[in-house]
Amino acid sequence: MQKKKGIAILGSTGSIGTQALEVIEVYPEQFDLQVITANKNADLLIKQAIKHQPNIVVIADESLFDKVRDALSNEDIHVYAGSKALSQVVMGDEIDVVLTAMMGYAGLEPTLSAIHAKKNIALANKETLVVAGELITKLAYENGVNIYPVDSEHSAIFQCLTGEFQNKIEKIYLTASGGPFRGFSAEELQKVTKAQALNHPNWEMGAKITIDSASMMNKGLEVIEAKWLFNIHPDQIDVIVHPQSIVHSLVQFEDGSMKAQMGLPDMKLPIQYALTYPNRLKTDFPRFNFMDYPELTFEKVDTKVFTNLQLAYDVLREGGTAACGLNASNEIAVDAFLKEQISFVDIFRINTEIVERIENVQKPQLEDYIAIDELARKEAKNFIKNLS
Repeated sequence: MQKKKGIAILGSTGSIGTQALEVIEVYPEQFDLQVITANKNADLLIKQAIKHQPNIVVIADESLFDKVRDALSNEDIHVYAGSKALSQVVMGDEIDVVLTAMMGYAGLEPTLSAIHAKKNIALANKETLVVAGELITKLAYENGVNIYPVDSEHSAIFQCLTGEFQNKIEKIYLTASGGPFRGFSAEELQKVTKAQALNHPNWEMGAKITIDSASMMNKGLEVIEAKWLFNIHPDQIDVIVHPQSIVHSLVQFEDGSMKAQMGLPDMKLPIQYALTYPNRLKTDFPRFNFMDYPELTFEKVDTKVFTNLQLAYDVLREGGTAACGLNASNEIAVDAFLKEQISFVDIFRINTEIVERIENVQKPQLEDYIAIDELARKEAKNFIKNLS
């Protein structure tokens, strides 16, 4: 009898985490849920724990520990709190795969801890590779750890490369829906509202990633992530707008042949593939019908309007801690926009300014990433204060 895979989900209350729990629930013979964690959403974490009965629950916000512990006092579940606990629980012997679905920079240290413990990673936290791609990929190689991408675009590339790992990639094409502001001019972007930015045409995601999609920063972060996942040069990565979100990404090989992975927009499929690789399990997901999509269209991205994408390419070419600084600045800027402290186009201004200000440390160690992240956040907050 096949041993069940022990799964830890970092960020179980977010969009990816909740869908991962739905996937695991369908295949009880395949998966053994060991750990679920949340940052502040104690109410949902408690409900998930009672329903799914993991071995361990972690609430990162220590002020909520008593609430979670008391609510689960009648359950056979260990409850911990704090950021250090997040890094410690992923090292458990029963865990085989750690799904990193935490938002932003916070996913870095738990992912490093899991890699040191030789746990395979199902990576939904793209910021981990954006911030410290060089360090993460080096440690994964040294520890024999596989990193399975969960982002739909990188999962698509990974699926296209299965059986092709000995063949050189000439180019990869990351597809982008274009978000709610596809085709907008720079002048039109100045008038957009928070509600408009949160109204993504094709995907249901958390607020931060939805804003990143609207600003094209999400695609920029994916470009950086792709460089580290697939060991390619920035010039080998192209972004094309594909409004229907059916072709999730493409790979072009040295002979000119291209492979694409297609399907309806549904994050459960890449989540499931990352957890079950190399196997594919039967699903009841809705199937794609060509007659429903008689036309699939593709457009060029206007990087002069959506400058975040160009900025991502720029920091990727610079190397060092440049991408770390950009990510930190963007997290602060998006948070300020969601709190309606700045306008949408201010996100572009802040990111450009902070990247220019912050020192770029080449050949960084972990402490360099931590220092640059802290400095960029501080500079971004100060810049925002001066804007208002």
